[in-house]
Amino acid sequence: MIRFAEGPRDDRGTALIEVTWLSILLLVPLVYIVLAVFEVQRAAFAVTAASRAAGRAFSIAPSQDVGREQAHRAAAVALADQGLDLDGHGSLRITCRPDPDRCLTPGSVIEVYVGYPVALPLMPTALGADTPSIDVDAEHEVPYGRFREARP
Repeated sequence: MIRFAEGPRDDRGTALIEVTWLSILLLVPLVYIVLAVFEVQRAAFAVTAASRAAGRAFSIAPSQDVGREQAHRAAAVALADQGLDLDGHGSLRITCRPDPDRCLTPGSVIEVYVGYPVALPLMPTALGADTPSIDVDAEHEVPYGRFREARP
């Protein structure tokens, strides 16, 4: 003969445990996603500022060689302002149209590209050097005015 328990079971105290576990299971991924979004947003702001600063520095330079150096330094400072390193991970590319060899001639357009891979936060190094990352990039065009002097 099967005996049934006398009266209802006592469930006091289990609600606290359930709420605690559900909070941990839901909040930990949410906090991680928020951290990742903040990292990507920080890098997006940095590469946008770096591309603008590099384009402006290149356009006011006395020559293309000096302009490339000034653009690199300006981009590095803009990225460093957000805690990112251009030389370590980022990339900077400067091209011109219509003639790639004569950027500082009246009527040309200077195109600046800055890219940076954003590593996902809190990734263990045990996974190797190729941890997942999100590539963030920005492009900026600076017209070199028609009524400006040509520079070498």
